[in-house]
Amino acid sequence: MEKDLISREDKERLLLKVQRHLSDEVKTEFGRFEVETLVDLVARLVGPHYYNKGLRDAQALLARQIDPINDAFYEMERLPEA
Repeated sequence: MEKDLISREDKERLLLKVQRHLSDEVKTEFGRFEVETLVDLVARLVGPHYYNKGLRDAQALLARQIDPINDAFYEMERLPEA
């Protein structure tokens, strides 16, 4: 079972913001059900892109932090005597 990724309070604020935006920009009133359906659809379609981008960014950050450590280990290596 997947835990909710957004708190109930945060989701409620998001839904209100989207509902207000649609009302102001599109001049159309949408009910809570329609707005929640729209937000869920956008999350399913776009969410994985941003999630994967976040993973790639985290991997790159970790690699930048690990590279100097790997270099230090390499410098510590000893060659066998001839």
